[in-house]
Amino acid sequence: MEFCFGPCYNDSCESFDRNGLTGGQFMHELSITQEILRYSIQEAKRQDADRIRAIRLRLGPFSGIVPECIQMYLDLLSEGTIAQGAKIEAVIQPLKIRCRDCGRESEITRSHIACPFCGSLRLKILSGKEFLIESLEVDIRGNQSAPSGDGME
Repeated sequence: MEFCFGPCYNDSCESFDRNGLTGGQFMHELSITQEILRYSIQEAKRQDADRIRAIRLRLGPFSGIVPECIQMYLDLLSEGTIAQGAKIEAVIQPLKIRCRDCGRESEITRSHIACPFCGSLRLKILSGKEFLIESLEVDIRGNQSAPSGDGME
């Protein structure tokens, strides 16, 4: 069982209750955040930046990533780095499916996973597992904020 190391900023992590750990499954976000931070600092330095203001992520609803937990870990891990104080800005991509029965493609929500045309539950997920660092907002030495990054995975 994996655990969140600390309380997340809202109820989306659900790893803690008043008695402590409840068995939430968000520790994998620690290692993911370490890689996001490593890549972001590397890219920012390549751009001659002296501060990272924001890290923009593009996530699918089935990516397994909880942005609030990423933010919590980023706040802890980035202390003393050029990313200290950076904000995670996450855009959630739609969940796209193809029905295996009627063959039609559509966007659905996680709360209603059925073909909107025929009601079938036999679906192929076409998109919804994405996890991309889309861009960084950085301060370039001597300038104000500037976008950086190219949507690399």
